[in-house]
Amino acid sequence: MSVHIIYYKDGAKLMRPVKDEMEYRLLRDSERNRGAEKRRMVQMNYSCLPNADGGLKGAERVSRSVGMDIDFDPSSPDYEERMRSVPELVMDRKEELGLLMLERSANKGYHVVFRRREGMTQEENLRWASELLGVEYDKGAKDITRVFFTPPTDRLLFVDKELFDNREAALKKEITDFSDLSDAARKKGITASADSSEAAPAEAAENKEPTGASDCYLGIPYAEIVRKWWAMYNDSQEPVKSNRNTLTFELAVNLRHICGFDRGLLDRIIPCYDGFAEAEKLACIDNALSEKRTQMPKRLKDVLIAIRQERMTGGGAEPGEADGIDEALAKDDLFYYEALPRMPQGVKDSIDAVGPALALPVLTAICPVIGMLATGVRVDVHGKMNSLNLISYIAGDFASGKGGIDPVVEAWTAEVKAMDRMYQQQEDEWRAKKRAAKNKKEQPEEPKLPVRCLTLNNTVANLAERLSNTNGQHAFSFTPEADTVAQKWRSAMSDFSVMLRQAYDGTCYEREARSADAVNVHIDRLLWNVVMCGTPDALYRVVTNYTDGFQSRIALARTPDNTFQPLTENLHVLTDKQRERIRQIAHLLPLMAGEVVLPKLEARGRQWLERVRLETMKDDDKVKARQRFRICPTTMRMMTCLMLCRVAGQLIDRHGVAGAETRLKQQPGLWKEMIVKQQQPSFLAAFDVLADYQIENALHFFRERIEAAFSSKDYCGHAASERTKCGKNDSIFERLDTTFSFEQALQHSIAVKGSNTSRNAVHQMLKNWRKQGLVTECQNHRYRKN
Repeated sequence: MSVHIIYYKDGAKLMRPVKDEMEYRLLRDSERNRGAEKRRMVQMNYSCLPNADGGLKGAERVSRSVGMDIDFDPSSPDYEERMRSVPELVMDRKEELGLLMLERSANKGYHVVFRRREGMTQEENLRWASELLGVEYDKGAKDITRVFFTPPTDRLLFVDKELFDNREAALKKEITDFSDLSDAARKKGITASADSSEAAPAEAAENKEPTGASDCYLGIPYAEIVRKWWAMYNDSQEPVKSNRNTLTFELAVNLRHICGFDRGLLDRIIPCYDGFAEAEKLACIDNALSEKRTQMPKRLKDVLIAIRQERMTGGGAEPGEADGIDEALAKDDLFYYEALPRMPQGVKDSIDAVGPALALPVLTAICPVIGMLATGVRVDVHGKMNSLNLISYIAGDFASGKGGIDPVVEAWTAEVKAMDRMYQQQEDEWRAKKRAAKNKKEQPEEPKLPVRCLTLNNTVANLAERLSNTNGQHAFSFTPEADTVAQKWRSAMSDFSVMLRQAYDGTCYEREARSADAVNVHIDRLLWNVVMCGTPDALYRVVTNYTDGFQSRIALARTPDNTFQPLTENLHVLTDKQRERIRQIAHLLPLMAGEVVLPKLEARGRQWLERVRLETMKDDDKVKARQRFRICPTTMRMMTCLMLCRVAGQLIDRHGVAGAETRLKQQPGLWKEMIVKQQQPSFLAAFDVLADYQIENALHFFRERIEAAFSSKDYCGHAASERTKCGKNDSIFERLDTTFSFEQALQHSIAVKGSNTSRNAVHQMLKNWRKQGLVTECQNHRYRKN
């Protein structure tokens, strides 16, 4: 197998192997490639090996993989349907085909890479794959030297690590030397002159970094960043022999985010502290690079912001330097968004309506709505059937964009609210009749109507009654201001916490009162999904207990920090087209009901759990280790919601909204067959994104509070039975010797309590002390302290 990138040198097209998947993705997602038109995109070759001089032209040696180009005519009436069918066709035949890579091409088709069949020519391999898949390949792209213009990774649907097995490629030293240039370029996310076939060598040369540029990040010398790091986190002291391993590792783990994850650059900018051996330092760097890739750590962001502030106040900032740092930090906020696979109809429209920066918050907000709409669906989670019960909180400072989520939630709940308005109108009519019949003997009977969208500005009794009238369907509550909960439920926050915990678990909820007029509620399975938006401060007023399990049941999202971002035109608003596409999906979801087992999703969840377990064992991180237990089932429920939308979207694409509705009614089990097929590796990658995002936010908001709560002296299994010494009797007890008589106890009691102290009171005090195990009665009316 092989994948080679094409580059220019001395006017000739040369090839070099792509080292691994990380480099492959970095090349595709470089800033230059993301904004390029097709013929200026990165070029890749999958079918041949370079000549002895590393050149592409006239190459005759085939690799162990074959690249196939599939193009469709956009003017064809079935163009859209054929385009939609290819990924499913390919993934269904993945094993038989020997699939290595599948991507959507830059315009009108797909690129497929598969294992070469021995004893067959290039064209015979292409014909074999074409017949297997039932699609035509591009007859003009049958040469082994064919290159593919490669779009960003948002069009990459599948890639196998076997593709990067380049052992068969015998590269000369000239090419190896050139890879250093590529590594340097990767630090900025650009290719080493990886231009289109029409690009001139002069243009390719423009991509080379200026001398010394590699030792700076956005114009800031790495040495200055390292200096500021030690100033902020080690009292300006550099590591010494006793701590240099740990501190060098921590430094490398952070700096890798602004070094393009480049080992050579990290080696160059991190010194060997206090006689550190070069090999040991490199071992620390290697360990840091092997750690899971995350967002830029907050501590490194704080260092960059501090340097920016120093330079701006000191007048040493270059023009645009501060904007460059802000832009880099803003881009890092898109880390999780860029890791997401392509989302289905409705979900993608929701993200487009708020913009990439709020992609994860809006996902966290709409999944409980989707779970409410698909109220009849239950998914197997760790061997137990779970309804799609979800509770979420979107935290963000004021003016951080949370308000953009409101119309999206409104669009998803539009049909349910339309039904609710009809029920509420009937209730208004009943109230009017009741007022009119106030003094009559016969009173109109109160209707029990299934209103499903419930306000949180409510009492416990009213809310419990509403929840009991939903006819076994999910209720849903949304508040754009979480302080509604904090204020309305201030005296009953414990009741609110208990109700939501039982709603998440889907367990029985009961409420009884002796009065005939009081609300008596018996709910076999409490189904109630809740979404709250508010500030972090309001979050701490909603979640006041950190040991009862309420916090771990909440899916948390946070809006990015936009404090210093310039005010720009709002390009992201919910359009009528997006609202209609959301409505179509929301209309179909209630038609899906039943239990489903998703084995690949279960395996993905267990794999994530094990990874976090090993990470937390290494760091002895008990808080994170416990958080993973609930985040995994929460994420599995969220993934099921997204896959249901994917099923609905595919049915709409194939049959239209009316046709999809008819199919779901006529074939109640159709959605089950389709959702099992949605467990493709490319889409299941969203599980890790959502789970990592949730656990990061949970620890961001609650780590310190959870640690403090569990270490508090008030949190103890025997706390209730422990005796607190705080009264006058305790003062008397402290004054007495180890052994004492009744008379001595009486004298000290008079001294402490006054002359009115009776002998009976002292007898009772001694009796209480014996019961509490404080003293033991000895002979001759004497007592001994225990």
